[in-house]
Amino acid sequence: MAGTYDTKQQRIIDKIKCIAFREARDAGATLINRQWIADKIHRTTRFVTEWWEKSYDNCFADYSKSGRKLKLSDESRHLIHSASGKQRKSTYVMVKEIAEKHKEYVVPKTIANYRHREGIKPFHVIPRPLKTETHISDRLWFCDWLKDWTQEDFLHLAPSDEFYVWIVLRPNYRNDRVWAKSIENIEDDERHREMVKNQACIGIFIIFTAKKLHWVLKDKGESWSGQYFRDTILMQHVFPFLKDEENVIDVDDVIFVHDKAPCMRANMTQHLLQDNNINFWGNDTWPGNSLDLNAAEHIGAIIKNEIERASSINLECKYGFRTQICVTSSINSDGIS
Repeated sequence: MAGTYDTKQQRIIDKIKCIAFREARDAGATLINRQWIADKIHRTTRFVTEWWEKSYDNCFADYSKSGRKLKLSDESRHLIHSASGKQRKSTYVMVKEIAEKHKEYVVPKTIANYRHREGIKPFHVIPRPLKTETHISDRLWFCDWLKDWTQEDFLHLAPSDEFYVWIVLRPNYRNDRVWAKSIENIEDDERHREMVKNQACIGIFIIFTAKKLHWVLKDKGESWSGQYFRDTILMQHVFPFLKDEENVIDVDDVIFVHDKAPCMRANMTQHLLQDNNINFWGNDTWPGNSLDLNAAEHIGAIIKNEIERASSINLECKYGFRTQICVTSSINSDGIS
């Protein structure tokens, strides 16, 4: 095969060799075939097949107008500006559009450099969250299972959940971005913000009963693994919280509720709860993670919205980012209100 430092001059030499070896074969050198030539010149048999039947004049083609251009024409620059403020207009998409519409072939770096010189920056699209209708049969079964419960029965539940809160609202998809000079150049049907590198986030675990709410911040550098969930969250926080009469209505009747996260579904976690005499909804009862079933997720949504509202005040001054948040909350050293 051709090496990393293959040049136009070397390709011309190899083409000439292909033709010369083919002529030697025609003159009676029966040991010469395409594979033999390919091994000699360190090329593929496809390369040999393409060139050994051609004339020597074809080896010296004019390459002056080939290759990708390093400069953009006025039409291409206008096309890049017209794509500003629109989704799915990445650098690679613009390379294809310029080639199709203007027959110009440029490298992605050329477009990226031009956008940088013009002050065109990438902005991430922040999708609005949507509720899904998955696991409908599980929810119906669960509601039927609870049909005989009274209001007093529900007061013994202790819902819980863990989640990450990003200081700047994190987009769901890396490619949902818009290139524009400023927020004002983007359509108003979506919320946008300028991309931020190395966004800070906070891992939070919350659990609450009819009497009290308790929350835990994940230790910096710790991975939210099953071992961390069992040793730190459950052993150091959940079990003492549920066994304290000041936190629950009845220590013997309280039921620990958690979604079907892997750390909760693990057999080691289920056995740990049983060994510590904790009543809980296991894998065969709780239908899983759902905004309309897990009350703890509503608290998580309130915290996320409050963080977004607080960060948007700073972003509005710098980037023109605006968002409407109707829910407010406060976080202090004692808990969440």
